[in-house]
Amino acid sequence: MPRPAITIAVRAARAAGNVILRYQNRIEGLAVVEKQRMDFASEVDRLAEAEIIREIRRAYPDHGILAEESGEVARGRVTWVIDPLDGTHNYLHGIPHCCVSIALLDRGEPTHGVVFDPFRGDLFTASKGDGAFLNDRRIRVSRRESLAGALLATGFPYRQRAHLDAQLAMLRALLQQAEDLRRSGSAALDLAYVACGRFDGYFEIGLKPWDLAAGCLLVREAGGRYGDFAGRDGLPASGNVVAGPLGVAKGIVETLQPLAPPALLQA
Repeated sequence: MPRPAITIAVRAARAAGNVILRYQNRIEGLAVVEKQRMDFASEVDRLAEAEIIREIRRAYPDHGILAEESGEVARGRVTWVIDPLDGTHNYLHGIPHCCVSIALLDRGEPTHGVVFDPFRGDLFTASKGDGAFLNDRRIRVSRRESLAGALLATGFPYRQRAHLDAQLAMLRALLQQAEDLRRSGSAALDLAYVACGRFDGYFEIGLKPWDLAAGCLLVREAGGRYGDFAGRDGLPASGNVVAGPLGVAKGIVETLQPLAPPALLQA
């Protein structure tokens, strides 16, 4: 039986997904703003976020809300972190690979999370201690025990291009051990795919809480682990994340550490 918070988050995610689908054939006419260099948001991001916030505030008026487009909407003992459209660049180019990501944090730890892909109808849900699910079917991370043969995922965040040389060196080192690597354009979906075994592991630098929280909870509840480049467990304040089954995550960390600039190893 889903917990009440998950029920509300699913309702909010589906409402946002309806907005995303409604505008998919009108992309050329959307109002788009560049928040900072190479960081775009469309009116769909804002409309979808408004739907999510409306559902959450109706059910939990005393909860805090931190949303990608609106910032800190409200403060509370617990906080909802919201990415209304993770994969905006894909969406604006007509690539149907993006999602809605919603998580509830209690003292900084994700306790409930939903990642919803409106194009495929994939609904990933997790609550702390209850396991992780895809369309109501329990999921587990892959059985991969090392980087050998692993299919990894990553991203190249626009905020962190100063570290591009180091990141390319990391990719080169990982590809000497892993089978292959994917860059899909949606951090939340990458993490959800790790949780259900479609990817064996994931790493990226410079992400925000709304990119990470729901997906990381999915990974943990599916039997995996997540942490930072220094191997510390938990949601990384730095936004530099590694996730996957224990052996794969350990292998990624051991490969990245010698190549990562000191700034990427900070908590």
